[in-house]
Amino acid sequence: MRIIVAGTPMVGHLNPLLSIATLLMARGHGVTGHTASAHRHRFARIGADFHPFAGPLDQDLSDLDTVYPELKTLEDGPEKLRYLFRHAFIERLGAQSLSLQGLLNQQPADLILCDNLFLGTYPMLLGRRQDRPAVVHCGVTPLFTTRDDGAPSGIGLPPAVNDEDRTQYRMIRQMVGREFSHPIQQAFDQQLEALGCAPPAMTLNDASVSLPDLYLQPTVAAFEYPRAEPPASLRFVGALPLPQADTPLPGWAPDVDEAAQVVLVTQGTLSNHDLGQLIGPTIEALRDRPDVLLVVTTGGRPIEAVPGPIGPNVRLAEFLPFDWLMPRIALLVTNGGYGTVNDALSHGVPLVVAGAAEDKSEVGARVTWSGVGIGLRTDTPDVPELRRAIAKVLDQSQYRAAAQRMAQDFRRQDVEAEVPRLLETLG
Repeated sequence: MRIIVAGTPMVGHLNPLLSIATLLMARGHGVTGHTASAHRHRFARIGADFHPFAGPLDQDLSDLDTVYPELKTLEDGPEKLRYLFRHAFIERLGAQSLSLQGLLNQQPADLILCDNLFLGTYPMLLGRRQDRPAVVHCGVTPLFTTRDDGAPSGIGLPPAVNDEDRTQYRMIRQMVGREFSHPIQQAFDQQLEALGCAPPAMTLNDASVSLPDLYLQPTVAAFEYPRAEPPASLRFVGALPLPQADTPLPGWAPDVDEAAQVVLVTQGTLSNHDLGQLIGPTIEALRDRPDVLLVVTTGGRPIEAVPGPIGPNVRLAEFLPFDWLMPRIALLVTNGGYGTVNDALSHGVPLVVAGAAEDKSEVGARVTWSGVGIGLRTDTPDVPELRRAIAKVLDQSQYRAAAQRMAQDFRRQDVEAEVPRLLETLG
């Protein structure tokens, strides 16, 4: 098959696509990457062809505060989220569609694979099936499809347990609709209408899963809220292999194997401009725990950006090879990056998740609901709050037991065989 991998130009969105592309190329399929030029090297590393986005669309979104300085002036909440979703995703739909169609005109493909927030496939998904290649979306967030209990997505509500919850959730859904969902849906519909497409008779979140020929969710069913009637296109595929990287072991690697307990803290590669949000407080929270080795990765930010003082039980690196580190840690402290959380769970590692922005409140809510850790429901936890949560997860065995049970579900998924097989049935 000839496959186009079209992705939102952010590391967290591209990594799962690169993992799948690597699996497909190992089976002899041809892959062409299609995203911003800044990520050409990621596709070159796996030996894939590359064709950059056309025109002004060729813009890296890895640093959203630089691309959209207005974000710094907006308080966290519906207004900021509306701004981000409109500008970073919805308003790029038309340009993405044109760029993708231009590539298809030059290089016909059997299948298009993209992340669930790359919206350029919708014009073809709303057209005739015989006029397009197969289209596969890959989730880089928790599922945001309509929930059975009427809860709105995005604000981290656990499944309702009684009628009172369901009544409250319907009221909250109306409020979220006014503040966020309805304006975003209207903007999405307007983008499609401008391209001559009739909008789908469903929400954007539902369309993302239901319209493509296949929707891959890189987790296990136990980490997702149950739906009585899930979309027929949905497949849980487990944890995708980490994309190839040339990250060497740090010089302090032997300390990891010698430590009684190792805790990893990370703010990922996107929300890491202020390392005082989570990394700094975690260092302080574990300052008086000589039995714990705290490993810090800055996600590419300079080590000097880590707020001090740095205690003797702390080890620092900009990047670390997670395939080496994850099996060696007792706890992950994170702001809720979906891929990193699933990677940890696939190794049976429990979590403390601090995050409220983007999709992180939903990730933290699932961590708490499934029993694999504690979600703190804030981007900026204080030191006592972190100290209590870390001690609880480290010292109470039920969290690690729940994470290890979930790891068994991950191990039952033969990702390297199943994901290519699913895509090959479409091509």
